[in-house]
Amino acid sequence: MFHHLPLSALRAFEAAARTGSFRRAAEDLGLTPSAVSHAIRALERDLGTVLFEREGRSVKLTPEGDTLMRHVERGFGELQLGISSVAARRPELLKLHSAPSFAAQWLVPRLGRLMTECEGLDLRIAAGTDYTRFLADEFDADVVYGTPSSDFLGSAGLQSMIVLPLGTEVVSPLCAPSLAPMIRNAQDLFGQVLIESDNKRVRWPAWFAANGLSAPLPKGPRFDRSFISISAAVDGLGVALESTMLAERELASGRLMRPLKGICEDVVYTGHWLVYPAKRRYARSMTLFLRWLGRELELDVGLDQAE
Repeated sequence: MFHHLPLSALRAFEAAARTGSFRRAAEDLGLTPSAVSHAIRALERDLGTVLFEREGRSVKLTPEGDTLMRHVERGFGELQLGISSVAARRPELLKLHSAPSFAAQWLVPRLGRLMTECEGLDLRIAAGTDYTRFLADEFDADVVYGTPSSDFLGSAGLQSMIVLPLGTEVVSPLCAPSLAPMIRNAQDLFGQVLIESDNKRVRWPAWFAANGLSAPLPKGPRFDRSFISISAAVDGLGVALESTMLAERELASGRLMRPLKGICEDVVYTGHWLVYPAKRRYARSMTLFLRWLGRELELDVGLDQAE
């Protein structure tokens, strides 16, 4: 019996499980909600088990449905990868949206290595502070600053997304070499111009609090992007409080220094996340990018068995 389960019913099941709704599954597949409902009822009848709990207009997987979903998602992913592996190789387009500072400070400096290591990947990058809602096919993935909550995508929408933390970041005072000799302890910062980054989640009050001090009143230049604050610090305009991951080029070249490294407590947190629709997980362009991202950040991106 199981050898004759219709592929269309499994596609309807996967779409409903992924979106949490028969209606949204129907929109995704170009069917009517009634057709999706009938397909899933027939699948439940053939399997002799209940796959969904109906909750008003939404649906939730039962334990049996959750088990089946893991295998169906894997199966469709393997099918997609297999087709890609034997089809005529064309450039694989990945449309990536990114937080501006991550794009400018971390991603763009690595593009040469990305293109070399991911032969056949055609990357398009757009930067902005708004989170992508994935309502159309304008983007495949989004590197966001701060993880989106269910208020952003809705609980069902968030369930259909994969949200991957991009490691931890160290937030530390950074300055030009000319200022470093004057900064030997946290109190020395009170005599310096402190550059403010308005939209950062870790700002000067949090850093001073971690070192048992109250932050001085803001009086330095204020910027709304980390890459501008980093550039201002390189030019000697003051001390910036920024992620060492975003400022790694400037630190490696000696244009910026961490004058209080090993002396004061820095703030460590997860700042950036990769968000993408679960249905894109096994697309060849996504697997190429995810594997490269995992190597660069030394992260487990959950594709160990995807070939």
